[in-house]
Amino acid sequence: MRLANIMNVFKPSGTIAMAEKARELARSGRRIYNLDVGEPDFDTPEHIKRAAIEALMEGFTHYTSSLGIIELRRAIAEYLRNRRGLDINPEKEIIVTPGAKHAIYCACLATLNPGDEVLVLTPTWPTHFTCVEVTGAIVVEVPCGETYSLDEEVLKERITPKTRMIIVNSPNNPTGGVLSISELKVIADLAAEYDLLVLSDEIYDEIIYDGFETRSMASFDNIRDNVILINGFSKAYAMTGWRLGYAIANETIIDAMNRIQQSTTTCPASFIQKAGIAALKGPQDSIRKMVEEFDRRRKYIVKALNEIPGVRCAMPKGAFYVFPRLSELGMSSFEVSMKLLEEEGVSTTPGSVFGKCGEGHIRLSYATSLEVIAEALEKIKGFVERYLQM
Repeated sequence: MRLANIMNVFKPSGTIAMAEKARELARSGRRIYNLDVGEPDFDTPEHIKRAAIEALMEGFTHYTSSLGIIELRRAIAEYLRNRRGLDINPEKEIIVTPGAKHAIYCACLATLNPGDEVLVLTPTWPTHFTCVEVTGAIVVEVPCGETYSLDEEVLKERITPKTRMIIVNSPNNPTGGVLSISELKVIADLAAEYDLLVLSDEIYDEIIYDGFETRSMASFDNIRDNVILINGFSKAYAMTGWRLGYAIANETIIDAMNRIQQSTTTCPASFIQKAGIAALKGPQDSIRKMVEEFDRRRKYIVKALNEIPGVRCAMPKGAFYVFPRLSELGMSSFEVSMKLLEEEGVSTTPGSVFGKCGEGHIRLSYATSLEVIAEALEKIKGFVERYLQM
């Protein structure tokens, strides 16, 4: 059957494909250690679930404003004011979406034209590439290495008259790196100088360790109107399956994104928006407890990986991923991930799906129990030692 040419852009998700293969092996009876998908292994807090149930029982089950209910937009604005120091107009500068991914698609469709160049700080989540390419714009990678550190000169030299946008993902998936305030300021100053948009995916902004200081890209006054801030509820509140995200931008961009949402998903699910209000306005101690547990796992997994000959792993500053280098094995990252899964039952994600500079690495998620992590690392250790001797 003949499909549309645009389907060439929609490649199978590199992060989900390995998880699907793992599920297939698990169904055959294999013991699988899932270190692949970035999903907190914590339950959604009870007060959030209750808010959704109450909304359902009260009949709050119909269409809402395509921008999202005003109560949730006000709660988002209040959260951003209290936690990030941002002054956002909930009436005109916020759109609530069915997941942060949809917000990124809408933002790219609303602002990019075919032939535009988009500087993408890599390695990064593969969906960032697809959202750009579906518009006909061109991805230009800006390599930031295994610690996701900005090289100002490399960023500068990639700016051309065709450059339209910079995509930033800090805290970063897959490295766990977090850009410093000074690095973010470099991006802000260059965006101001060249009048570039900055799409800042800040979905992991609540998961930062050791008191590392950073800021939202939207907090720099010189590019306030140029920033599209993307965030959501999946990671901080363990609400991945709820599909609730949002975008902050100037009124013109939000209006354009709203027109796209009206023509696609109409609005986010009504009762889930009520859960979003409960998440933002209710107790926040679940985040603290979750981050404390992630921190414990982070320190364990990095130490254990660095004790394996031939493996090098930087300490992440945020999110819940590590991005170890296994290049001494002489295999591509895809081969490493596939062999680890087939031979040891350890499901990981090949670094190559996160951009060219991800090759030689694999991504491990430590959003799973310490017991699973410990057993998986023993499997990885045996695997690496076996192949290094070949």
